[in-house]
Amino acid sequence: MIQEHHPLVKDFPECRDKIHALKTSSAHFARLEREYEDLDKAIVRLETGIEHGSSAELEQKKVLRVTLKDELYALLKA
Repeated sequence: MIQEHHPLVKDFPECRDKIHALKTSSAHFARLEREYEDLDKAIVRLETGIEHGSSAELEQKKVLRVTLKDELYALLKA
């Protein structure tokens, strides 16, 4: 099964303009978005076997990714 990277703009295409605006105007949003993107890429590397890690590590990363996505979405909808 091929795992795909899901940038924030792909998950929330209706927020494309706001994502760009917040990335350039809010250091907090930009930091969270970078952290989300890096984490998402790390998860894909683990799931595809490019990098190796435990199941617990993968699940911990997935939980953190969901938490970050929820926080980013709340900022987008504010």
